[in-house]
Amino acid sequence: MTTTSMPLVSEPRPAPRFLTARWKDLVMLNYQVNPDVLMPWLPPGLELDSWQGKTLVSVVGFRFEDTRVLGVAIPGHRDFQEVNLRFYVRRRVADAWRRGVVFVKELVPRWAVACIARWAYGERYAALPMDSLVWRRKGFGESEWVRIIRYQWRVEGNWEGLYAEAKGEPMPVSPDSEAAFITDHLYGYSRRRGTTLEYGVEHPCWRVWEAREARLSCDVARFYGEPFAASLKEPYSALVVEGSPVVVRWGRRVAG
Repeated sequence: MTTTSMPLVSEPRPAPRFLTARWKDLVMLNYQVNPDVLMPWLPPGLELDSWQGKTLVSVVGFRFEDTRVLGVAIPGHRDFQEVNLRFYVRRRVADAWRRGVVFVKELVPRWAVACIARWAYGERYAALPMDSLVWRRKGFGESEWVRIIRYQWRVEGNWEGLYAEAKGEPMPVSPDSEAAFITDHLYGYSRRRGTTLEYGVEHPCWRVWEAREARLSCDVARFYGEPFAASLKEPYSALVVEGSPVVVRWGRRVAG
């Protein structure tokens, strides 16, 4: 369950493209969690991945722009928000590791997007009213701009969400850093009809800010389940990510 020196392995013959988009203005709030909390969510054939012995989960908010499914832009569904709760896994392939993420819950504002994702990947998508706000400000006497990002959703008549601030310019990710661990798990895994589905997610190395202020405001027990309530309080770390174009490949069954 700990990270080792075993090399990573990539897909020699990638599956066809399913989705292309630009992901922008990512907020990644990272929390340390007891590994036992994640075991019921772990698909067959995978094991938990960890950062310096710490098992992490992340609440991630970001924006989709210019989204295309099988090369087609669907009117009214090109630009939207997503917020997800994910954790980090790895799968052994020959003598190397393939590292990825498993999603506990994914939230979007479009019912059709949620249905397509559940059909194609067996992911745990839900649709709720959402909004987002991204702006910059420079305080009195400050020389650097502050970037402020907020993602919100409405549940049972109340607005909940996540918020982060970052100052200055984004920096490249060091290969051995926690930021690389969080951002460079380039496979998604899900449990579908008793099997494990694997799909590739491709993007260049991102530039990131370390958030100087970040918070999650929601009823964690109700929204994500009671086992997560003790962990999703103060973030262990928080990142703001510039984003980039992405490619999501068709899924393949790898276990089960």
